[in-house]
Amino acid sequence: MRTALLVLVCLSLIFATASAQGIVVPGDADGDMIVSDEELRLAEQSYSEGKTTSDELEEIKHIHEKYPITIVDSADRTVTIYKPVRKIIIQPTTLYEPVFVLGAQDKLAGITTTAQECYSWVPEMEDKPTIGGYQELDYEKIIELAPDIVLTFRERPDIEEILEPANIPIIVLKFAELDKFEYEFDILARLLEEEARAEEYIIWRNSHLTQIKDATEGIEPKVRVFTSGADTLETWKSNTIGSGIHDIITNAGGYNIVSALPGDYSVTVDPEWILDVDPEVVVATGWSSELVGYFVESSENAKQVVEGLHNNEVLRETIAGKSRRIYLIDGMNLLGSCSAPIGISYCAKWFYPEQFAEMNPQELHREYIEEWLGAPYQGVWTYPQATA
Repeated sequence: MRTALLVLVCLSLIFATASAQGIVVPGDADGDMIVSDEELRLAEQSYSEGKTTSDELEEIKHIHEKYPITIVDSADRTVTIYKPVRKIIIQPTTLYEPVFVLGAQDKLAGITTTAQECYSWVPEMEDKPTIGGYQELDYEKIIELAPDIVLTFRERPDIEEILEPANIPIIVLKFAELDKFEYEFDILARLLEEEARAEEYIIWRNSHLTQIKDATEGIEPKVRVFTSGADTLETWKSNTIGSGIHDIITNAGGYNIVSALPGDYSVTVDPEWILDVDPEVVVATGWSSELVGYFVESSENAKQVVEGLHNNEVLRETIAGKSRRIYLIDGMNLLGSCSAPIGISYCAKWFYPEQFAEMNPQELHREYIEEWLGAPYQGVWTYPQATA
């Protein structure tokens, strides 16, 4: 009887028993989703008997040594992962760059059409299956692709309601606020088993951020800055505390003039208020691929937009307008994710041109795209361009 039971247990190691929760963990014989010492011993015995392949045994050993992994995500939710993450799905566009930096785009089981359009120039992105737009996901396709995890920017009960019954864990990582970046990046690196690559990037990132922080820390008063979308600026909506854009401005040594107003993430102000506060610099974010981005070959459109902002009936009366300190930048570089050092260096150069006379943000941007995203550098990303 005991021998028969042992044979059944060993056979289960070959086909990976499904737990009560429906998650399949190779080597888990008793359904608790953990490979115990005894289960590893049985796997080794199964291998010696020719019932388990060497690859299957290595996978079981790996799970035994490293899993489960328990993390606390950006929504303060405790999530446990019981086996290696081989396939992921990402809902918000801002979460793709951390995966690129970790060199893990091969683990993207599918991508949104939004991300494919935005990052078609990143290696491997053009050939990925699509799962709908980031606001209109194709859940049937996602379930068909069977990802090990789905990443979202915030808690999404609508997504959870559909995917969790399919045994697809959902993890919230914001990648917006700079002071939380390393914590979130470490979580992602652990999940994707790319800790060494993550450490290299953090060293590179911090070396540039520290240089700018040291140069701006003692400057008082800070340059007063107003930010808004280039195509929606006349709505006078701006980003405040809680947003990546706010963090970029402050880490570049600027003072975000709307940060004193009540509100979280964004606020809307009156034109009269803009005139009263009188910003010294305006940073407009561009989201149109016709203005700025990887495939833009000429800065003519960006130049026209900036000239239009200089002639705006409100902005032309501000210090920023009168001193011609209105700038345009690709919006993705101000969102506080992996490209934060790029956005901060451009802004620091604009805010304090004398202190950063020798700094060349465009060359730093080139290094980021080529070394960390794996693509050749090209495009128009700002206007005017900030070079040494």
